Amino acid sequence: MARNLINRYVWLVDTISRYGRITLKDLNQVWLRSPISEGKPLARRTFFHYRDGVEEMFDINIQCDKSTFEYYIDDSGNESNARLRSWLVDSVSMSGMLSNAHDISERIMLENVPSAREHLPVIIDAMKQNRRIRFSYKSYTRSLPTNGIVLEPYFVKIFKQLWYVIGMNVNEGVVKTYSLDRISSLNLLQETFVMPEDINPSEFFKDCFGIITNKNSAKRIVLRVEPTQAKYFRALPLHHSQLEEVHDHYSVFTYKMRITYDLKEEIMSHGASIEVLEPKELKMLIRNEMENALAHYD
Repeated sequence: MARNLINRYVWLVDTISRYGRITLKDLNQVWLRSPISEGKPLARRTFFHYRDGVEEMFDINIQCDKSTFEYYIDDSGNESNARLRSWLVDSVSMSGMLSNAHDISERIMLENVPSAREHLPVIIDAMKQNRRIRFSYKSYTRSLPTNGIVLEPYFVKIFKQLWYVIGMNVNEGVVKTYSLDRISSLNLLQETFVMPEDINPSEFFKDCFGIITNKNSAKRIVLRVEPTQAKYFRALPLHHSQLEEVHDHYSVFTYKMRITYDLKEEIMSHGASIEVLEPKELKMLIRNEMENALAHYD
């Protein structure tokens, strides 16, 4: 599909979302003020064509309120679908914007997402058809890759610019997580599987920060955070359970999370701007890591 047409789909969704509700007449006025219109009005027939395209591509329904003749985005779907649609639209919108900025490309710094384009489409296809995949995996803890891993892919997750697939390792009979950047020789198998009813992607990582989970119970975690860093935590919460208590010269953030490797690494990455107040086991874990690090500088 032509890039300009996709950009128009994204413009339509973004505009209606921002206005909440808008008549076709007012939408046409906004359209004419946009460079995407090229000075030509948005014909009714063209609008309906774009609306159908948006539904087909993004699974986003643009409805009309017959009493006011206003158009709006139908958000009656589940929360997971809404998040995915939002992410897709943001990604396509960003892609279109960047593709039109080729003349200043040397001034736009981007982060790489390793192997997403190569492996993610195959894994998504496997998930849609409930088919197993086979691949080789190069773990950082092993000198040689593990070949012939057969996985039933349950869901995928992105964390810190890396994509992960989570599913049942058929040979080992356990649910495991694999980073796509360490996968090679990926193949889609004809063998199918049944998605377990007790596996819920949202619940799987509910009490965790990051991609690593464990069977430990969630703990009450309390962090004392310096004012500047607290602003970042407000903008990008560490976890959905985050609560803040503001004091004169610091903030106290409270969470309900499991103590994991990812959480420990995240806390340590902020250095002296964060102090663990609770629980004692996490406080001691961070302290031991810092003491071991300082030992290298004696």
